[in-house]
Amino acid sequence: MWILLSSLAIANPEYVSGMAAMQNKNYETAVSKFQNCIQIDAENIKCHWELGWAYWMKNDWAKVVDSWKHVKELNPRHKDLKRYLAQAEDNLKLNSLLDREKINAPSTFKKSVGGELRIRAVGDMMIGTDFPTGYLPKDPQSIFDGVSDLLQDADITFGNLEGPICTGGKTRKCRPGAPSGRCYAFRSPSSYVKIYKDAGFDVVSTANNHSNDFGRNCIVQTESLLDKAGIAHSGRPGDIATLNIRGMKIGLIGFSTSSTSHNLNRLQTAAKLVKAVDKTHDLVLVSFHGGAEGKRALHVPKGMETFLGEKRGDLRRFARTVIDAGADAVIGHGPHVLRGMEIYNNRLIAYSLGNFATYGRFNLSGNNGLGVILELQLNSEGEFISGNLFPTKQISRGIPVKDAKSRAIDLIRKLSKDDFGQSAIQVAQDGSLQKP
Repeated sequence: MWILLSSLAIANPEYVSGMAAMQNKNYETAVSKFQNCIQIDAENIKCHWELGWAYWMKNDWAKVVDSWKHVKELNPRHKDLKRYLAQAEDNLKLNSLLDREKINAPSTFKKSVGGELRIRAVGDMMIGTDFPTGYLPKDPQSIFDGVSDLLQDADITFGNLEGPICTGGKTRKCRPGAPSGRCYAFRSPSSYVKIYKDAGFDVVSTANNHSNDFGRNCIVQTESLLDKAGIAHSGRPGDIATLNIRGMKIGLIGFSTSSTSHNLNRLQTAAKLVKAVDKTHDLVLVSFHGGAEGKRALHVPKGMETFLGEKRGDLRRFARTVIDAGADAVIGHGPHVLRGMEIYNNRLIAYSLGNFATYGRFNLSGNNGLGVILELQLNSEGEFISGNLFPTKQISRGIPVKDAKSRAIDLIRKLSKDDFGQSAIQVAQDGSLQKP
C-alpha cells in the first residue's frame, strides 16, 4: 500500500509542481498545487504532509494541524508525525494565547513628547551570498522596496550585517565536500553596499559569527566599502561607530561572542569600553549578537546561554551591565527569532529583533520568518520616551515586507510579559510602546 501511494505521489504532476514551489519558497503556489493533488487523490499522504509544511511556512497553524490530522488518519505510524504534529499544536495554542493577550491590550499609547533622537532598528540582514552559488536574488536592488519607507523615516536607521560584503577571500568554515545544509559561510557582492545605503541604513553592526567567514581581508574590505558609502559601522575590536545628529554625537558599539568582535562575554571589558565611549559622546547605543538560535530560543533565560557548545552570553547581565556603564539603549539580534523587551533604568533593552532580510540560506519557517522594525524615541539624557513596533515578515526566499497580521507585535507583547514581568515594555495593539 505504502509503495503504491509513494509512486502515485511522485507520478502526480501537482505534487511535483508543489515540491518545486516549496523549493523556490513560493508557498502560496505550493498550497494550491498540493490542494489540487488532494482533489485528484484524497488519500495521497505525501500531498497532505507537504500541504502541512506549506502552511507551516505561512504560520497558518490551524491548517497545519488539520492537514497532518488527515495524515494521521491515513497512516498513524507516519515517521515524522508524532514530532511535528505536536510542535504545530503547540504553536496553535501559542497563537490562541497571543490573541487573548491582544484583546486585553490597549489599542494604542499616546505618543510622549520630549524626544530628541528617533532611531529605527532591525535585526539580521544578509541579502544574498555568492558562496555557494545559487543564493543571489534576481533583482537585489528591489529587495527592500516593501519596507524602505519605514527605514528612511528616522534620524538613525540600524541593522546587523550578517557576514562580509567583499570580493575574494577564502573560507576555512566550509571544507571541500561539506554538506551545504551544515556549513554556512556568507559573502555578499561588493556592489550590495549601495543597496543598504539606498534603503536608508546609516549604521550597521559587523559583530557576529559570520563577520570572519572569508577572513581578515574581507573584514577590512567590508569596512572600507561601508566607509565609502557613508554607512557607519562597529564590530571589530576598537571599531566604534560615531554619528552626528543635530549637534549630538552618537556612539554605537557592536558586540558578539566572536573573537573578531568586541566580546559580550567579557563583562568588565565591555563596561570599560562603554564608559570610555560615553565620555566622548552625548549618547551611546549598544548592539549585541548573542543567545541560542532557532524556534525554541524565543525566551531569554537567566544565566549563560549556549549553542552548539559555545557560550552565547548571559544576556540579561550583559545588557544591564552596559546600561550601568552608560549605554542608553541595547539592541539585540542573533537567535533568528524575536524576543521580549524590557525597561531598565529608563533605558530600553530589545533582546532580539529576529530575522529581517535574510535571503536564500536562512530557515524562515514559523516564527523564524517574522521580524520587526523597532522605533525608539530617546530624550537628550538617553532615556526611553516612546516607541513603536512595525511588524514585518519575509516572503519568497527572504524578502522583507510589512505584515498586515501584525504577528510580531503580538509575539513581543507576550514574550516581554512572560520573561520580564514588571519591567516588561508595554505593547499596544497598534505596536506603540510605553514604559511599565
